Amino acid sequence: MEENTKNMLAGLPYHPSQELVTIAQKSHRLCQDFNQLYDTDIKRHDIIDQLLGKHGKNTYFQGPIYFDYGAFTEIGDNFYANTNLTVLDTSPVKIGNNVMIGPNCTLATPLHPLRYQQRNGNGKTHYEYGAPITIEDNCWLASNVVVNPGVTIGAGSVIGSGSVVTRNVPANSLVVGVPGKVIRKITEADNLDSFPG
Repeated sequence: MEENTKNMLAGLPYHPSQELVTIAQKSHRLCQDFNQLYDTDIKRHDIIDQLLGKHGKNTYFQGPIYFDYGAFTEIGDNFYANTNLTVLDTSPVKIGNNVMIGPNCTLATPLHPLRYQQRNGNGKTHYEYGAPITIEDNCWLASNVVVNPGVTIGAGSVIGSGSVVTRNVPANSLVVGVPGKVIRKITEADNLDSFPG
C-alpha cells in the first residue's frame, strides 16, 4: 500500500494517486455491474465479495449502490440496505451486526480544505482528507439520512428520516433533525406490545 493511501486512511491530507484511482475504478465498475443485475441474481454475492473490504453473513443490498472505494468498508452480519445507498469511504467505514439502512442514505467520510487555494490546486497543492464513520450493532437509519465524517453511531440507535448526523450518537438514542439531535433514549416502553390497541 502506497504512503499516500496510508495517509488517506489515517485521516491525514493526501493527494489522489494512481493507486487510489485504480481502486476507485474497480469499485465503480463493480457497483455498475451489481446495479445491472436483478436482485435475485446470485452473481450479486460474488460482486459484493470483490467490492467490500470485509462483510459478514446475510449481507443484502437492494441496489442501486455506489461505493467510492468499497475496499475500505467493513460490514457485519445480517445487514440490510434499501435502494440508493452511497458510501464514500475515503476513511474507513465500519458497520456492525444487525444494521438496517433505509433508502437514499449517504455515509460520507471525505473532507476538503475550507480554503479554496488548497481545494483548487494543480495536483501538487490539491489536498483531501477524511474521518472514519462507525455504525455499531443493531442500528436503524431511516430514509434519506446523511452521516458526516468522523461520526460514531452507538449501538441500538435509530436515526429518523432526513436527519443529518454531524456528531457522535450515544447508544440506544433516537436522533432526528438537521442537524441531527438526540431527542430521547430508546427504552422498553418502545416495545410494540406496549402500544394501545
